[in-house]
Amino acid sequence: MVMPAATYFTAQMVRSLPEDGHRYEVVHGELLVTPAPRAWHQELVARLADALRSYLRRQPAGHLFVAPADISWDAGSLVQPDLFMVPLEQARTLDWTRMQELVLVAEVLSPSTARADRFTKRRRYQEAGVPLYWVVDGDFRQAEVWTPGDLFPRIEREALTWQPEGITEPFQVELVEVFRPI
Repeated sequence: MVMPAATYFTAQMVRSLPEDGHRYEVVHGELLVTPAPRAWHQELVARLADALRSYLRRQPAGHLFVAPADISWDAGSLVQPDLFMVPLEQARTLDWTRMQELVLVAEVLSPSTARADRFTKRRRYQEAGVPLYWVVDGDFRQAEVWTPGDLFPRIEREALTWQPEGITEPFQVELVEVFRPI
């Protein structure tokens, strides 16, 4: 039996896909397709974004963006992190192609994204040198904390912290607050 050759997707191919309610991403040529996120996912993204934006009003550590986005480091990669921070000078360009230095990324797990967020995208973020990557699991009320050289995550159940380079006050959000019921 002859198997058809797998398609190596490029960022340009993904950009040309229809807007049909799915999120299309590509990492090392592998197409990742996910449906619209659950309501709990969106609530957690909003809570983290609120906490980070509140912090950024006091500390100019970068600019926060929320998916959808169009982050690509090469022809075989295009990701849409749920939340990500870039330096102010890159954010001010308002050009996805010039936002290359992600200083913080957070992905909130959904059943359809858990594998990609924990493995495929996590490895790509590590390769890109993203200093801090949070994988937020709302079902288990915890977060995985990754840095570029980590082989295993640090599991955080109390709080997420971030100490941006050159900023004296660290960011901290209590997970009990992030995961509180509506």
